[in-house]
Amino acid sequence: MFSQGGSQRPQRPGTAFSRPSTARPPTRMSNTTVYREGEYGGNFVIAVIEGRGVAREVGIAALDRDTGRTVLLQVADCQTYVKTLHHISLHQPTTLLVLDTALSDRTTGRYGTGGGGPSLLVQALQDEFPGAAIEPVARKYWNENAGRDFIKQLIVEDEECPATLVAVHEKYFALSAACALFKYMESRRNAIFAIHSLRIQYIPVEGTMLIDADSARNLELINNLTHKKSNHSLFGILNDCFTPMAARILRANILAPVTNLNAINQRLDAVQELTDMEDRFTSIKESLRGLKGVDLDKLITALIVSEARPTTNVKIAEQRVGQMLTLRTAVRALKAVREALGGCRSDLLKAVERLINDDRIDQLDSLIAEALNEDAGIAKNGVHNKNMKVYAVKANYNRLLDVARETYKEDITEVYALHQRISEEHDMPLDLQWTENGFHFTVKKDEAPNGRLPKGFVDVNAKGPKWMCSTMELKKWNARVKDALNETMLISDQIIQDVLAEVIEYVAVLWKASEAIALLDMLWAFANASIIRPEFTSTLAIKAGRHPILEVVQPPGMLVANDVYCSDGTSFQLVQGPNMSGKSTYIRQVALLVIMAMIGCFIPAEYASFRLHDALLTRLSNDDDAERNLSTFAQEMATSAMILGMATENSLILVDELGRGTSPHEGIGICHALAEEMIQSKAFVFFTTHFNDLGATLGKHPTVTSLHLEVNTTRQTTSTGFNMVFQHKIRDGPMEEQNHYGLELAKLADLPDGLLATSARMAEHLAERERVRRAKSEGGKINTRRKLLIKVNTL
Repeated sequence: MFSQGGSQRPQRPGTAFSRPSTARPPTRMSNTTVYREGEYGGNFVIAVIEGRGVAREVGIAALDRDTGRTVLLQVADCQTYVKTLHHISLHQPTTLLVLDTALSDRTTGRYGTGGGGPSLLVQALQDEFPGAAIEPVARKYWNENAGRDFIKQLIVEDEECPATLVAVHEKYFALSAACALFKYMESRRNAIFAIHSLRIQYIPVEGTMLIDADSARNLELINNLTHKKSNHSLFGILNDCFTPMAARILRANILAPVTNLNAINQRLDAVQELTDMEDRFTSIKESLRGLKGVDLDKLITALIVSEARPTTNVKIAEQRVGQMLTLRTAVRALKAVREALGGCRSDLLKAVERLINDDRIDQLDSLIAEALNEDAGIAKNGVHNKNMKVYAVKANYNRLLDVARETYKEDITEVYALHQRISEEHDMPLDLQWTENGFHFTVKKDEAPNGRLPKGFVDVNAKGPKWMCSTMELKKWNARVKDALNETMLISDQIIQDVLAEVIEYVAVLWKASEAIALLDMLWAFANASIIRPEFTSTLAIKAGRHPILEVVQPPGMLVANDVYCSDGTSFQLVQGPNMSGKSTYIRQVALLVIMAMIGCFIPAEYASFRLHDALLTRLSNDDDAERNLSTFAQEMATSAMILGMATENSLILVDELGRGTSPHEGIGICHALAEEMIQSKAFVFFTTHFNDLGATLGKHPTVTSLHLEVNTTRQTTSTGFNMVFQHKIRDGPMEEQNHYGLELAKLADLPDGLLATSARMAEHLAERERVRRAKSEGGKINTRRKLLIKVNTL
């Protein structure tokens, strides 16, 4: 499977809160940055291996090719692999590595075992991640001992290193996955990592709330269901982060909120401090602005990764020069952040300050300053960007570089002189512009003599109202500029690589600084969107809570706030109401507010108390699953089975309109049976239904509380119908029974009057038949009781 050369690793020596009134107006939770799917999920290669025992132990090793972040974990899963899929979904894989024996001939055409198809795990991966490439890796590369050696060789030597090595020591499947992952990166991706340069973490399965992929999708945690490019999702409204690192950890936290109460309260304390202290909030904002758009993770990875088969070209050389300039900008911005954090009170902000307040950062700045010109910076594009890179290295640092730059300067001077001479010669206002192909001229069409270009111009292209063109002389000078530029970049790259060899020794402190900035940036974003600080008890209680996404979408004052109360004594909340009354929105609001609180964010409410949950289990969608050939009803049952299998007394369960995929009588029976199982689990359950009879059948359970969404109805004087006004307000007690409210809602769709009349007659006919059946049934019961009494009396 892999080439022999890839099996031997080349050794590279290591050189290596509630906001008080302030001068700043309250900030509405919004964000102008549109999140694009996959933008902050990463570019992960993930190796997955399943044990052969009955415990279904699954080992996972994930490496982000962009940021170098490496995550290991091992999980005991069930037949549906819901935990495995959940953890993999946190990292958005582009490539999945599996055992070649787990794939069939039909799947790979080459590496299979001739079996009847891919394993259940591979099938689950194919269904859940259809956009990821699944590649087979031979069994000999899944070796736990080699995986352990890889980790010892590559992990950054910091204070967390010993704990990580201890944590993975006996995680055989996770270590096997790590071996396959790094072998694949060497042989297939031509990537070699510097010794002790990777941030490798072992993530315990415990400590986060489980949210499966369907729940995340239906709750619009990351993407809006209707418009993929919209920022109207929980991630979109909270992502006011300056840096991509912070956006990534925000995404990860939303998909897997922490369940450690101390960690949550530390975040809330930090957000409280930022909301209470306006000066600190502003100073941190201004310091983070210096890092806007800078991805420290990607930058560090680009500096520490080398090619297994090295190649040198001008493009790579230019990229390295630009990366070193960016690194200097980031290192100096860290000093500003450090100053902004001075005097912080909360433990988490103090911890961030300690991570950044490291003498090695100042040493790194001095090291880079020895080689780089103080005036060199980062420009967006154009010839100015080229000049910044050409003059990045200090003068007199290398004589050959000075000569090459002098040649480049002379050639550029000649180009500008040529531009001036041709403009005057033709009495035409030519503009000189730079592209990747060199300089060219542009001129507005209406400014050319007689609307045409004079003779001597070549490569003429029309670009809207302008002409883009060149001359033979300009092309000659472009060639000379390119030669001088290439020579300058290659010599500069040699110097930069020498500096880089020393920079790698500081990679541990850079990783720590990146983590610290990401956390601080996320906390600042939370403070920018804060309303009220939640507390954590054994009760779920929210006063005047508002749907966080709808609060951004709807005009101010239009959103209806609702209360929530759920405790051990009222753990099953049965929510009723007609279509369009707001049942689905209500239970989704509960889930979103729980997630916000558990990631350490303030929430839109007047008061909020939450309980920590180990899993968020939902049945919210009523779509078919065409990929797995499941009807709506079959999909409902599959999801319900997953919920019952995963639920504990600490879970939060949301079920929306279960039983719509089958007949009413069967639907009521199934809903009742499933509801009783959920009641027995003692989990907090929010169960919406259109079956009014459920309120009566479940009423015998003391923990069941009936709620309904308020609807004002008025009888029509000219017919037996009624008008409905939705208040979207939650009220105690079951819903008042309304005859044929669905037909009244159908009128809103402007259906033909004849169709509505026929529907009303048929509905009345069926209702009459049901009344007759019930009357006969009741009469039969009375006669049976009378006969029994007669028999008793005659004994």
